[in-house]
Amino acid sequence: MINENTLPGTDAGELSGFAALGITGALLKATNAAGFTDPKPIQAQAIPPQLEGRDIFGIAQTGSGKTAAFALPILSKIIALGTKRRPKTARALILAPTRELAVQIEEMIKLLAKGAHVSTALVLGGVSRFSQVKKIAPGVDILIATPGRLTDLVREGDLVLADTKWLVLDEGDRMLDMGFINDVKRIARATAPDRQTVLFSATMPAEIAELAKGLLKNPIRVEVAPHSTAAAEIVQGVVFARTKQKRQVLSTMLADEAMKSVIIFSRTKHGADRVTKDLERDGFKAAVIHGNKSQNARQKALNDFREGSVRILVATDIAARGIDVPGISHVVNFDLPDEAESYVHRIGRTGRNGMDGIAITLCDPSENSKLRQVERIIRTKLPIVADHLGSPDPQRNPAEKNERFEPANDRNDRNGRRDGRRPGGQNNGKKRFGDKPAFAGERKPEGAKPFKGNNKRRFGGKRPAARAA
Repeated sequence: MINENTLPGTDAGELSGFAALGITGALLKATNAAGFTDPKPIQAQAIPPQLEGRDIFGIAQTGSGKTAAFALPILSKIIALGTKRRPKTARALILAPTRELAVQIEEMIKLLAKGAHVSTALVLGGVSRFSQVKKIAPGVDILIATPGRLTDLVREGDLVLADTKWLVLDEGDRMLDMGFINDVKRIARATAPDRQTVLFSATMPAEIAELAKGLLKNPIRVEVAPHSTAAAEIVQGVVFARTKQKRQVLSTMLADEAMKSVIIFSRTKHGADRVTKDLERDGFKAAVIHGNKSQNARQKALNDFREGSVRILVATDIAARGIDVPGISHVVNFDLPDEAESYVHRIGRTGRNGMDGIAITLCDPSENSKLRQVERIIRTKLPIVADHLGSPDPQRNPAEKNERFEPANDRNDRNGRRDGRRPGGQNNGKKRFGDKPAFAGERKPEGAKPFKGNNKRRFGGKRPAARAA
């Protein structure tokens, strides 16, 4: 397709893999050595036009290979330029919304460019500013940054973007959610007027489409999956439980040995800390990651999880993107996210690179509207794994289920009773993750009191104030 990038003396029609896309020389060797031999759909569609100099407007589900799709063309062009750089400049700039994603992008670029003499630097908050200024002082080939810290360095004259010829906005919709859009616009204006721009995201709200019009020049639109969809390899399900029941439900689930590597998502930072403490009280070792943690603490938690020294990572949506840990078996949504599209990113931490994964959502009745929004986004109803509420959800079809999940009880029989209660303490369903029951001990213990949502505990005749979330 791109004759000037084919190997000398080789018929382009005989090339395969990344060579057929125009990746050559040391970069092709490093890519093959890293195990990247067969391009993914997003890479096959995005790499050739980028090598031709076209802007890219890309939509692809999380975990689909977007990083290599924009990194390989940039590396190819930079290698051809040689090593001479001006001080305090960056030839290419990649913007990411979170520190974890920025770190992961740099790791991937180093892997793909091994032995190619390409310099990289990270600019992000939460770590020493002095060390970052020192790293970029002689000039770098590729700078990976979060918008906040980068804006500070440009404002104070420690970084000049006039020589930046390649600009990548990764996870553009997340930058919108985090309020970085004005910073992104200022950064883009500071780069070279003739720059090549790439914008990638797993979701694309109208605001990002409007931003793209102002940043991209006659872009090629690349879309390899339906908007806001999850990977087909991920089996999804919902467990209905009240907030006060979720701790016990979660502990019962985690007792299953099939849950080998688990990310648990909480809606708030305080909630993530609380879930972690509850897990530790219940005998589970867990790491936690959220915005109030220092960058070193966040990186240590992530490394411990990646290395397997802890099998449970509790996180807020800051970890919904940018975490690529091989072999994550399960994602558990302890709370549903405020933004329905974040659900797609959360569950995308499992089922990566063609592997199977399981995503379970714990849903309190107060979260039903959020569940509906998620189901509209993913264009399917989540099958019911278990129902601890004692009453059916009238808006759901009892027949709906996934072949990997079976409902907790015979909902048709239960719905057949006039009083709407579950029949005689039965628990007919067999719910499994792997080869073992997922919710062992789900039946009500003998002698246990029935749950009543309107119980009132009194201290001195007054109902205690509700706990803050």
